[in-house]
Amino acid sequence: MADINAYEGPAEAGFGDYVALLKPRVMSLVVFTAFVGLWIAPQPVNPFVAFCAVLFIALGGGASGALNMWYDADIDAVMRRTAGRPVPSGRVTSGEALAVGIALSGLSVMMLGLAANWFAAGFLAFTIFFYAVVYTIWLKRSTPQNIVIGGAAGAFPPMIGWACATGGIGIESLLMFALIFFWTPPHFWALALFMKDDYSKAGVPMLTVTHGRRVTRCHIFAYTLVLAPFAIWLGFTSVGGPLYLAVSAVLNVLFIAGGWQILRRDENQAQADGYRVEKRYFRLSLYYTFLHFLALLVQHWIGGW
Repeated sequence: MADINAYEGPAEAGFGDYVALLKPRVMSLVVFTAFVGLWIAPQPVNPFVAFCAVLFIALGGGASGALNMWYDADIDAVMRRTAGRPVPSGRVTSGEALAVGIALSGLSVMMLGLAANWFAAGFLAFTIFFYAVVYTIWLKRSTPQNIVIGGAAGAFPPMIGWACATGGIGIESLLMFALIFFWTPPHFWALALFMKDDYSKAGVPMLTVTHGRRVTRCHIFAYTLVLAPFAIWLGFTSVGGPLYLAVSAVLNVLFIAGGWQILRRDENQAQADGYRVEKRYFRLSLYYTFLHFLALLVQHWIGGW
């Protein structure tokens, strides 16, 4: 007689699996940049309203993550980095992920409109649509510019935060957008360099797959040069100041130097040391955005120009 205890199917989903469905690590950057955009805006916001606004922006970011995992389950199952996610591992069904994504999308947009203003709510709705449809469903599988154009979705949160406070858009929020937008490609391309064949096996036309690693290295360095002026320019606006400028100058020198090191290397050198330089650059890119926005927050607290 078969042992009924010997059955091993997909583990039942727990609370942590539904949290993972919302991509909490990505959401943390969304929450932080949205909070900074809201807090440094020229119009003061009631702390409770600010808390609610950031919470609903976070839920919108989580909704985008759930919709992304719903559609990308086939890709995630192939890639080592994502195979353990809730949907490809079978702990959460595709239908559940879709339902969570749609429900949170509607809830977050409606509640942000009630808590802050409907311009910010509309902006959040557009951001969810852009990430779930324009990037995930269309760009990701069709063009090596996927991460370039699609990166706009991750750059909108500080603009949404700013819009929660002001009801509109300013040059400061546009520059915060530009900082994240031009940072995103070198950040992900550095990852693609040492992820080796994951993207090609999954059929994702990442730049490393379609144009090769040499071209990718050139693009990384080029984007660090494009990024730096926007990051520095932000320091001369109403939200900037000497502290932010000093932090930004140091970070951009390090980022450009790292991009130059990546440009000068070939694949034989990279494989010989286990992609040490590329991995170090990727870690630096994680700190780059966080420290820029932290500097904006501290500059606002101590006073700017």
